[in-house]
Amino acid sequence: MKLLITGGAGFIGSALIRHIIANTNDRVVNVDKLTYAGNLESLAEVSDSSRYAFEQVDICDRTELERVFVEHQPDAVMHLAAESHVDRSIDGPAAFIETNIVGTYTLLEVTRAYWNCLDAKRSDVFRFHHISTDEVYGDLEGPEGLFTEETSYAPSSPYSASKAGSDHLVRSWQRTYGLPTVITNCSNNYGPYHFPEKLIPLVILNALEGKVLPVYGKGEQIRDWLYVEDHARALYKVVTEGEVGETYNIGGHNEKQNIEVVNTICVLLDELAPSHHAPYANLITHVTDRPGHDLRYAIDAGKIERDLGWRPEETFETGIRKTVQWYLDNLEWCRRVQDGSYQRERLGVAQ
Repeated sequence: MKLLITGGAGFIGSALIRHIIANTNDRVVNVDKLTYAGNLESLAEVSDSSRYAFEQVDICDRTELERVFVEHQPDAVMHLAAESHVDRSIDGPAAFIETNIVGTYTLLEVTRAYWNCLDAKRSDVFRFHHISTDEVYGDLEGPEGLFTEETSYAPSSPYSASKAGSDHLVRSWQRTYGLPTVITNCSNNYGPYHFPEKLIPLVILNALEGKVLPVYGKGEQIRDWLYVEDHARALYKVVTEGEVGETYNIGGHNEKQNIEVVNTICVLLDELAPSHHAPYANLITHVTDRPGHDLRYAIDAGKIERDLGWRPEETFETGIRKTVQWYLDNLEWCRRVQDGSYQRERLGVAQ
């Protein structure tokens, strides 16, 4: 197959592309606007592959999207391009509406026009796979209960509301126009190449620099943690084997309080990178909670296991150790992201 992947220079998108190039014979077209979170250095190991192509295109640019579809003739679309940071959505929601809702609409329309022109054999196997988040469900009260594919939507932030809106658009294009779509909603991802503003890489890098480790409130917020390479395997399963019109929740079976996650990282760093800052847990600082902060997310991933045979391979303990070690081994990548040099080189600006 030839897979058109939007947002392929982002954290999850780049993991997906690395997985496909390394483990299949499929071809990939990476469509990415290259915002601050898009980093082609995350794809260095596959960039020379004859089965990989890159197009710097904004998914809101219909003309450029139409050109990409005509030139590359994809067999499936995997749509990951999105603004995804909750704090940024609170400070500036407009970009989230533009990319996550208007961009998804534009991509759906270009895809629909392209799909309608395919011959019957190709149109029957074509798929539009929309990758979303468990945050569209809001949060769960108490320690019991799990998000299922039938859970009602109740988004709490501008980010999750914009993703909920994009999910609804995808479902309506399937029902109204017959576009063959599938949707996945995943829990919190972590792993190599994660942008340093997110919790786990932020804690690792701040600790190594002796900076405070900020924890919202008491750190009692609970998330289900999914290793990004497990997620990549699940996404490929869905686009190749998932049923049209279905939704699949993808989770890691790893519920942890944020404070547990931070303490686990501190213990690992005490072992793997001891310094005068140790014990690193002394750097933990509790800060004012953000507005509308969801308390607990938890995914029931039983459907994807029953229907498609996918289960995560990593426990949180194995995955977080691999993650911490990766950051210790790749501090130069982190430095280039933190100081912005990865963006300046892309724009041809001398360092």
